[in-house]
Amino acid sequence: MTAWNNFFSDYLSKLYIPRIGWTDVIEIIIIAVVLYNILVWIKNTKAWALLKGIIIVVLFALFAYILNLKTILWIAGKTISVGIIALVIIFQPELRRALEQLGRKKLVVGLFNFGEGREKGERFSSKTADEIVRAAYEMGAVRTGALIVIEQDMVLEEYVRTGIEVDGVVTSQLLINIFEHNTPLHDGAVIVRGNRVVAATCYLPLSDNSNLSKELGTRHRAGVGISEVTDSFTIIVSEETGNVSYASGGELHTAVTPSDLREQLHKIQKLAKKPEEKKGWHIGGMRQKVEGEKK
Repeated sequence: MTAWNNFFSDYLSKLYIPRIGWTDVIEIIIIAVVLYNILVWIKNTKAWALLKGIIIVVLFALFAYILNLKTILWIAGKTISVGIIALVIIFQPELRRALEQLGRKKLVVGLFNFGEGREKGERFSSKTADEIVRAAYEMGAVRTGALIVIEQDMVLEEYVRTGIEVDGVVTSQLLINIFEHNTPLHDGAVIVRGNRVVAATCYLPLSDNSNLSKELGTRHRAGVGISEVTDSFTIIVSEETGNVSYASGGELHTAVTPSDLREQLHKIQKLAKKPEEKKGWHIGGMRQKVEGEKK
């Protein structure tokens, strides 16, 4: 018994238990959040497939180390010096998109207020929301394709410049006339800023999300694409089915009802309605869930 006591006493005396302070807890939480978001980002992009390839290469190098394959180890050692640069080049589109998403986080907006002088208050009026909903479902009833991008906090001037300036008050008649078949402005997207249509025939980036249904066409991929790289809210009217969908934050919701669409418009309308009521910071996560289109 004495021997066991001596053993445990010696073991516990040699055991080092570090002191954990509140700063250590904060560091652990920050590292956990960062690692989680990195893993989620990798999982939802093409980086996941590339990462699996890198893991296979690393396992092969470990196998060579165990068997002491000197030539392979020499080659691997020489390539490590340029490996980081190669990874940056390979992951360049994904890294750029991740930085764009990081820049849209509410925390960064709070720390760096890069406001463009836009007046705070409603992004658009309730009348504008009703006009957009009416136009979307009237066009859907006659199978007229449409792509309507609603600007929020991020200014879409880069995409406005690719189209034709309109600068007209948002009405259902204007939107329907723009997207009418065989009219000069029907091809491309319309960008809405506040209560006005600022431009038409705008070019949008296409999404490369492999989870999108193969049945979705270029219009839906463009709608999802612009919502991935900006904070815009995009409404898509399918020319094939007449269904109305919306994309926000890289997430596509298909075949929504007029009440659902109106509710979403009122939500983004209220976000900037009373910014002084928001207290503290909110860091929203990016969801990459994509629903298949309902036929």
